[in-house]
Amino acid sequence: MNTATTSPDSTHLGSHREDGVAELLQITDTHLFADAGTELLGIATFDSCRAVVEAIREDAEPKDAILATGDLSQDHSPESYRRFTGLMATLAPPVYWLPGNHDDAPVMQAELDAAGISNAKHLLLAHWQILLLDTQVRGKAHGELAEAQLALLDEVIRRYPRHHLLVAVHHQAVPVGCAWLDQHNLRNAEAFRQRLSRHQASRAVLFGHVHQGFDEVHDGVRYLASPSTCIQFKPLSDDFALDTTAPGWRALSLYPDGRLSTRVWRLPPDAFVPDFSATGY
Repeated sequence: MNTATTSPDSTHLGSHREDGVAELLQITDTHLFADAGTELLGIATFDSCRAVVEAIREDAEPKDAILATGDLSQDHSPESYRRFTGLMATLAPPVYWLPGNHDDAPVMQAELDAAGISNAKHLLLAHWQILLLDTQVRGKAHGELAEAQLALLDEVIRRYPRHHLLVAVHHQAVPVGCAWLDQHNLRNAEAFRQRLSRHQASRAVLFGHVHQGFDEVHDGVRYLASPSTCIQFKPLSDDFALDTTAPGWRALSLYPDGRLSTRVWRLPPDAFVPDFSATGY
C-alpha cells in the first residue's frame, strides 16, 4: 500500500467539445505478460487488449483522457508494462493510471514514466475534478487506502467543493454481489464513503478489479466498474466463475452540470473465449 505523502498539485485537463463535456475512456485489468503469446485462462491477454485498442481507434469521436485503473500486468515484468505503453502510444488521448493488486508499483511507475505517461493523480477540468487513488496493499488481493490517500481526498474536496468529483480506484468500495470477489474489496471503504458524503457537488467512483460491468448508486454516489480487456468474471456468483461476455471497456461523458453518462463497449461475441474449466487464477 502506498504510504508516501501525495502532492495535491493538479494537472489541468481540457475538453475538446465546445459545450464543455469531457469524454473519457476506462481501460482496466489488462493482465499483460512479458511474452505477448502468454495466455491467462485461455486468452492471450496482449491480443485481446490490442483488439480493444483497435476498436477504440475505429471511433472517430475524440476523447480527452484514458483512465487505466490497475492490474495492467500479470507477471510484474518491465516488458509487460512496455507492452501496455506500446499499445497506449497508438491512442491519441493522454493516459493516467493507478496500480492494482497484481501490479508491481515501482516497476510500473518506472516503465510508464520512461514512456512519457503522466503520473498525475489529480486532474482538474472546468467543472469536474478526477482523483486517482492507490488502493494497493503489497502482496495482498484486497485493497486499502493509506492515510495519505484519504488525506488527499479530503484536500481536493476542501479545495474544490463545487467541482463535481470522479474518483478512480482499483478495488470496489461497495459489494458487487460476487462473494469470492467481495472478500477482496476495499477494506476501509466506510472511511472512503464517509469522506465522499461531505462533498457538495456530484460524486462518482470508477473502479476495476471485478472484471465485469457494474453501475449502482449508493447514498447518492454512483459506482461504476468496467469489463476487463481479457477474461470476464460472471456476475452474482458466489464462487469463482468466468463469464461468456467479451472483453470490453467503458466510455464516460462528464457534463458541466454534474451529469455523467456512460456506456460499456465490448468486442464481438466469441472474439476471445476463455477456458471455462478454470477454477481460479
